[in-house]
Amino acid sequence: MTDDTRPAAALGFTLGAQDQTTAARAGRLHFAHAEVHTPAFMPVGTAGAVKSVTPDELVASGVEILLANTYHLLLRPGVDTVRAMGGLRRFMGWPGAVLTDSGGFQVMSLSTLRKVRDEGVEFRSHLDGSRHLLTPEAAVRAQDGLGTDIAMSLDELIEHPAAPDTVRAAVDRTIAWAARGIEERGRLRGEGRGAMALFAINQGGADANERRRCFDGLRDQPFDGWALGGLWVGETRSLGLEMVEHDCQMFPPGRPRYLMGVGHPIDVVESVARGVDLFDCVLPTRNARRGTVFISTGRLVVKNAAYARDERPLDPECDCYTCRRFTRAYVRHLFAVGELLAMRLATLHAVHHMTRLVRDARRAIEAGTYAAFRARVRERFRSGATVAPAA
Repeated sequence: MTDDTRPAAALGFTLGAQDQTTAARAGRLHFAHAEVHTPAFMPVGTAGAVKSVTPDELVASGVEILLANTYHLLLRPGVDTVRAMGGLRRFMGWPGAVLTDSGGFQVMSLSTLRKVRDEGVEFRSHLDGSRHLLTPEAAVRAQDGLGTDIAMSLDELIEHPAAPDTVRAAVDRTIAWAARGIEERGRLRGEGRGAMALFAINQGGADANERRRCFDGLRDQPFDGWALGGLWVGETRSLGLEMVEHDCQMFPPGRPRYLMGVGHPIDVVESVARGVDLFDCVLPTRNARRGTVFISTGRLVVKNAAYARDERPLDPECDCYTCRRFTRAYVRHLFAVGELLAMRLATLHAVHHMTRLVRDARRAIEAGTYAAFRARVRERFRSGATVAPAA
């Protein structure tokens, strides 16, 4: 078993409160320049920006850490350019922490443009068709060049359902690639680089035995945190949550746990109850740009004509800029006429809603009332899954 109390070179993690009736926990991630309170939700800044909002607006919404996408930044503007501009945080004008993914998810989603082999993943750019080889070593070097705070090990992500042989082969590659990534970070540190934390990604799809086998192959490597990968890719919510509980029970308590690609409020609240600390997902902001937002009592499709004269804010219980200043009728009008302000206002609310959700979860954990908070959120959200217009 890895000694999970050893000091991490680039990341400190302090566990605070632990809920007594669930596995929910509150803690803090410590970086040289920033601190992140957990549970935390990371808005996705795919190409170095959360679409339509500024860093100052993100800070005002309570965001402490962002996710950026290695695949897209590798292609444009390129790692060398970002490094020359002082690293990703300086390039973005972002004062908080940054986590970068390894690029594995995008490579999987471009299945017609890539070929997976033991060396790595060969893929063609979706921009110009140019050929690239993403190896575990290259993924670590790219993230080091971007100047990220938390880097992710390259893994092989597969969709659900998948044949047992396919799952087994993906786990084998994930274990082997993780070891190569750790070795590459060691080489970089020998050169005075590689200061970022590095998280392993546990794979195995919805097969508990394979997820256990994957962790057994990763656990003795000096990773700074653990990610749950290969979930929410086609399996049911109940099965996904079963795997979350399975993994969190395996992971050492002294390291942060990151559930990748999950951003539905119910999934977040339920996964926190099972011991997850970090989340990211494009769902809240992508849906917002298309006229659908999460609110306290469900899902609001504000672009619908039924809200043309609705004087209420998007969420009467929300104190974000959008909800303090504007009506559903106005936001709906902006979507109807194609104004860019519609996307901005909806995105501001979406980010604020998710950061408030995890902040309230953290407070409930600290107060010893997480079970009641979880039940309340679940009941209110499900009872008003699609919000009706005013009578």
